[in-house]
Amino acid sequence: MALAKIITITGKAVPVPGADMDTDRIIPARFLKCITFDELAGTMFYDERFNADGSSKGHPIDAPQHKGASIILGGENFGCGSSREHAPQCIKRSGIRAVVAVSFAEIFFGNSSGIGLPCVCASPEDVQRAMDITTQNPDTEWRVDLETMTLGCPGTSIPLHMPEEPRAALMQGRWDAVAELMNAQEAVERLAATLPRATCN
Repeated sequence: MALAKIITITGKAVPVPGADMDTDRIIPARFLKCITFDELAGTMFYDERFNADGSSKGHPIDAPQHKGASIILGGENFGCGSSREHAPQCIKRSGIRAVVAVSFAEIFFGNSSGIGLPCVCASPEDVQRAMDITTQNPDTEWRVDLETMTLGCPGTSIPLHMPEEPRAALMQGRWDAVAELMNAQEAVERLAATLPRATCN
């Protein structure tokens, strides 16, 4: 099973400001009882976005000018808190294809990389600059480029950084560990043949 090579992501952005955006805020615990991750579409930041009666709180995600955004602009320590893998799953399944933030919680970063959701970092000043540009002109088309490690739009280029190993995995289409194993069945069988077998006395 061939995986997509993720090199560039283009689209509108939506600012989700604030530090320490924890996974319980990204997806409330009551949504974790889903049978498949496909059921998580539209649940990201649910309690941040809606009141108990379902009325809107006016979150940027729901602002008409940010409709169809595919890139989140976030703050420091994005994805902190519990290790629930549902958090990046709900983000991806809600149409987001990349997250640019000041920094990420380690487990969230790993869970995101493993499903092909690039999480890239920029300086606080540069993230704020991207948020300002997006707020002033929501139709700005941004480009996350993992090859040049830049976030760009007309007239602006912002340096990005991320660890080299997940960056290479995304660009080479090797970001899903299960798919990697399935694609290497012969190698797995060769290794298994060399392992000692348990014996019963």
